[in-house]
Parts: sequence; C-alpha cells; structure tokens
Amino acid sequence: MKKIFYSLLLFASVTLFAQKNPTTRFAVANDVIGTVDMFNAKKSIVQSSNVYKTSANLPQNLKKYSSIAEKGLTEYKIKNGFDGLDKITLAQLNEQYQLPNNTPVFIDGYEFSNTETKVFGDILAKMEVKDNNGKKSLFISTLR
Repeated sequence: MKKIFYSLLLFASVTLFAQKNPTTRFAVANDVIGTVDMFNAKKSIVQSSNVYKTSANLPQNLKKYSSIAEKGLTEYKIKNGFDGLDKITLAQLNEQYQLPNNTPVFIDGYEFSNTETKVFGDILAKMEVKDNNGKKSLFISTLR
C-alpha cells in the first residue's frame, strides 16, 4: 500500500512541476523571447505590436515559436536605439547552473529544447534546477 501511495505522490509532484502556467503570454521581439507583461511594463520602447491569436495564424518567421503560442503570441517591434535590453541564450543559462548546454529549459512549464533560443533577462524572475524524469533541468518562472 505504501508503494502505491508513494508512486502516486511522485507522479503528482512531477505533474505539478511540469504544468504550464496558464497566465503566461509569450512575446517575441527581434527573435528574442519575452512576455507580454514585460513589454507592458516597457511601453516607451515599443514601436508597434502584432497579436496572433493561434499558432495557425503565425507568419513564417514565427512558426518556430508555435509550441509557446497556445494562448497566442505577440510580436513586438522595438524603437531604434532601444535594442540594448539584456538577452541571453538558454545554453548560457544552463552553463551558469553547471548543466550541459543542450539540456532543455522549462519556462513557466513550457519546454524549450532549442537552447540557442535567446530570452530577455527581464523575464528571469526565479530559476532553479529540478529533476525532470531523472535528468536535471533548469526551471524558470517569469512571475516575480
């Protein structure tokens, strides 16, 4: 009986860690991942935006982000002279946490297997290494 209970507990905890945050709305600017909330806080640097409601509506240059477009995806154009926002690749973040460069990274429950993907530093609120199916992975929360 204890084995069944522990198995269910383990399964529940793994499921909780891997759940996608339903409030996260991703955004892309100059091929770098951010969130809509991040850009709402930096309205002065935004030149324009396009909202795509579903992954099927994404233009060709954004198709590679279809896995994070479940709730839509917003593309921002940043004003000239404001391109200096901090950005980092997921591979570099893995290095900082002594993980292999090619280890998938989870942002608010969404798996990013391409670690050459760049993210804005402003979305990195909380980062921790957790076990993911027997392998250590970096989990990032965008919520402060």
